[in-house]
Amino acid sequence: MALERWFRRKRPTRGDDDASPVGLWLKCAGCQAQIYRKDLIANLYVCPECGHHERMPVDARVAMLADEGTFERWSGQVRPTDALGFVDTEPYVERLVTVQAKTERPDAILTGAAELAGVPVALAVMDFAFLGGSMGSVVGEEIARAAERAADEGRALISVAASGGARMQEGALSLMQMAKTTVALEALSERRLPFISVLTDPTTGGVTASFATLGDLVVAEPGALICFAGPRVIQQTIKQDLPEGFQRSEFLLRKGMLDDVIPRDALKARLATFVRFLSAGLQALPNDAGLAALPHAREAAMHEADAGEAALDEAEAGEIEAGEIDAGEADETESQEAPSRATAV
Repeated sequence: MALERWFRRKRPTRGDDDASPVGLWLKCAGCQAQIYRKDLIANLYVCPECGHHERMPVDARVAMLADEGTFERWSGQVRPTDALGFVDTEPYVERLVTVQAKTERPDAILTGAAELAGVPVALAVMDFAFLGGSMGSVVGEEIARAAERAADEGRALISVAASGGARMQEGALSLMQMAKTTVALEALSERRLPFISVLTDPTTGGVTASFATLGDLVVAEPGALICFAGPRVIQQTIKQDLPEGFQRSEFLLRKGMLDDVIPRDALKARLATFVRFLSAGLQALPNDAGLAALPHAREAAMHEADAGEAALDEAEAGEIEAGEIDAGEADETESQEAPSRATAV
């Protein structure tokens, strides 16, 4: 027994003073390919092999959407409390302390003002790394404050949802945030300012059932799980096989729940176009237009964004074609000049 312990391989441990990088290689959840971490980060956390969209950290999300140096943080002044004295595998208070130290934020939300391709907006980005992005009292309050402040400052609001739903440790208090966030969005509607909701993987439960699906435009990233109850729960309840891609963003787009599915590298430009045209369309509506006119403004914004992308593709194709023509003319000129040079020699 002593001899066996002598030859047994010791598992390497990481000391507190070890500064070597952790997790240099990651496995893609979509294609199982090994990806160098720096390559994944440089590609906006999208697999370069299959295009699978990995979950994106909040700070990286804000850096992707906001113009450099324009983000002004609003959230962070409200902190969660344990009103129920909740205990599961560990006390809720201790769980909060642990995750707050890990994420370096008081709760699962980051809000603030920014410019999006030169357009002033308010951002509300949920952090799935903080207790699964669950919506408790602080998250609901921060979203409500962001909506009201955006309305006061004349900014469109863009929310990025990533959540497992209401926070069970806060009981009915977390469920009340569904009503609070819904009512807060009325401030934007009254001032005819657009609210665009971006759904990322995953967006579920009480977040899906409240503000996240109430946008003037509701868009999603490719492959995102978007639902109230998950597919496993539904399958066990109805005892039937579910369609392929059930509750994924592409499936919901076909069923009319989403307005668009946008790859991450095109998200910023599309959102900026949506905000410009929705803002102009809503402000141009007569005072008595009511909600019936909203679909027309939304349709116009979607059409304009598609037209802008088509024009860009056409311009790029024209440049390629012009380059090919120039190259062909150069080859033809060179072939005509070659005999004359040979004669001269």
